[in-house]
Amino acid sequence: MSFITRRTALKGMLATSALPLAPSLVFGQSETPKSGGKLAYAQLSANRRSADATNSRHPYFVVDSNVRLQWNCLTWVNPQLGWELEAAKRVEPTDKSLAVWEAELKEGILFHNGKEMTAEDVVASFDYHRQNAPFARQIKRIEAVSKYVARFYLDSGNSEFPYVLAEYNSVIMPAAPLATIGMDGIGSGPFRIVESDPNRSLFMEKFETYFAGPAYLDRIEIYNREGQQEAALNGLRSGQFDAVLSIDARAALDLSKDPDLQIEAAKGGYSFVLQLPKVPGTPMDDKRVRQAMAFAVDRDAIVRVAYGGKFGWKGNDSHLVVTDPSFVPRPGGRDVARAKALLAEAGFASGVDLGTLYWSPQLPEAGRYFQVLQQSLAEAGIKVKLEERPNDGYIQFRTGDADLSKGNYHKFAMTAVGSRNPGISLFRMRNAYVESGYWRGPGHDRYMALYGQAMVEPDAATRKAIYAQMQDILFDEVPALLPAGGDNFLVHRKNVKAMPYHPQVWSIRFEKTWKA
Repeated sequence: MSFITRRTALKGMLATSALPLAPSLVFGQSETPKSGGKLAYAQLSANRRSADATNSRHPYFVVDSNVRLQWNCLTWVNPQLGWELEAAKRVEPTDKSLAVWEAELKEGILFHNGKEMTAEDVVASFDYHRQNAPFARQIKRIEAVSKYVARFYLDSGNSEFPYVLAEYNSVIMPAAPLATIGMDGIGSGPFRIVESDPNRSLFMEKFETYFAGPAYLDRIEIYNREGQQEAALNGLRSGQFDAVLSIDARAALDLSKDPDLQIEAAKGGYSFVLQLPKVPGTPMDDKRVRQAMAFAVDRDAIVRVAYGGKFGWKGNDSHLVVTDPSFVPRPGGRDVARAKALLAEAGFASGVDLGTLYWSPQLPEAGRYFQVLQQSLAEAGIKVKLEERPNDGYIQFRTGDADLSKGNYHKFAMTAVGSRNPGISLFRMRNAYVESGYWRGPGHDRYMALYGQAMVEPDAATRKAIYAQMQDILFDEVPALLPAGGDNFLVHRKNVKAMPYHPQVWSIRFEKTWKA
């Protein structure tokens, strides 16, 4: 894929710096690729959305089965977290307002059913996305300007809109009614779906007329092994699998010593969010209690215990990952004495019981992670009971029937979030979103005003300064707790070649992967 062409000063200012990708722990060989063969791999962070036979082939429900194998977006976020053109050959704003954007498709892209991709498909896809995907709701309308050009009208300027076009829930599907679009699993990617078993497996075969050239592999089989790392690794050792995706850092360190295996790493992959329900009159509605939590949690211990002290990173209670140039380290470090003083100011001199924190084994290290968090909070007098919940139905459980007008809040619960660009990441703290705990008040209003400024600012350096101010507000308000995060790892047999990982698991593309 070619990098975006910067033909104007405006587009040059809109560009963001790419981030370095952590290299493989074992250097890969450069050999002549060959075609053919099957790749079977287990995915440890598989889809947490409910899926059944009616929707299991829809891109929203195979997100962690890696949608870029089956579908294309207009743009793609590369492993350095910069954006590139994918199905589009041009993406640019029409004026300095940054509220109207055009995307021009590459000609001759075919869907798996043989139909050529046109602007009609882009319009139909985003008519669906803007009703069902949070980041696409900013699109007021979209129209086909010509056979290959689509124009997006946003509710306000967005200097980072090309990243929205690269989201897993921004894939281009063949035009169809809103009730059925995407349900057949037909995309334009290097592999096409031939069989699916909801929440268990997905089988794909090479799409011979893929617009960027056919993949090397004939077939890919994906098996959901969420929360079953040891079973998946046993399958790797026995030959059932060629690779296992989303292993934890400790397993990566151990397996890197095996001469028959190779580890691939992607820095700054994900973090855990503790969504704090700010129910009026309860402790977490008091900013001082949330501040006490932020000072009490031992982020260094989480990195040491959960990630082996080498591959994890300390979060700053924003959704930004540590490798993002806009990431600002949280000032001050751990301070248990200050946490206790804040609790006393809030009327909890003897400590506070925050009830049950729910978590699910979405990633292998989650159990260790939350045990350390619980213990470190307790040292400051903050009592939290842990309860593990199954992955099936977890997203609905933690979100609950959130209707603030009726006093219905979400659960005090964790979720895992992936790496994204600053605009999307920082927008996740908006009021009308469960991960912010429906944060409200003057701090929130200042935060969102700064966000609005950043979205219409074409200069990347100025946007970065605004993003730093927004993070300062989060340090003070602590609407959510994001104590630490991890890097993404996969392990594969040495006969599997060119199988890189990605900070965004849903963005991996294995069309260049082959087997010796």
